[in-house]
Amino acid sequence: MLTIKSRCWICMLPVWHSAVGICYRCEKKLTLDQPRCLRCALPSESVVGDCPVCHHRSISWQGTVAAGNYSPPLSKLLHQFKFSSHTALAATLSRLMLLNYLRYRRHYLWRKPDTIVAVPLHPKRYRQRGFNQSDLLARPLARWLACTYWPDALRCNQIRVAQHTLGRAQRQSNQKHVYDICADLRDRHVALVDDVVTTGATAREIVELLQLQRVASVQVWCLCRTL
Repeated sequence: MLTIKSRCWICMLPVWHSAVGICYRCEKKLTLDQPRCLRCALPSESVVGDCPVCHHRSISWQGTVAAGNYSPPLSKLLHQFKFSSHTALAATLSRLMLLNYLRYRRHYLWRKPDTIVAVPLHPKRYRQRGFNQSDLLARPLARWLACTYWPDALRCNQIRVAQHTLGRAQRQSNQKHVYDICADLRDRHVALVDDVVTTGATAREIVELLQLQRVASVQVWCLCRTL
């Protein structure tokens, strides 16, 4: 008798390996291959290097990898992972990010990073949640790509109001002077991992700090991109 070792997180049908976590049919619904702006990862009619939003907001990093839009079923999976402590989802969600990064690397010749870092949580938030969701997403990516992962390269100094409760202008001001760099990343090609990119305020502050350290390049990798 065949034993079912794992089921799809979305439809509960069997999947061949627990690390996959999402069946083929549900994965197709996530539209991982949707055309996007390579710089900010917002959806577009065709793949573009820079969209009008990028020019307006002066995005300074090389590009953004997003597994999908912040909408069901991906947003529901993220909520289970982040707010219901379903940390077993980490490898499944990281794999979705990996698939899009590999596609960008194959089609658009994106450089493989030397080092992966994750957006940090304030220590108090970490104690409340018990984990940093960006850290759990970053670890499998570093292992699969054979990159250096520095979990303590960034530090969060301030407890912010939760980003999802704020408007766009408030999100931008909510990020000022929040982070510090705690490692020497000079001349390294860095991938910054976050769970969600909304206005890009978090990424912008951290990337500016990394550029002050004279890193060679920065890519931003996220699970979800809000519209």
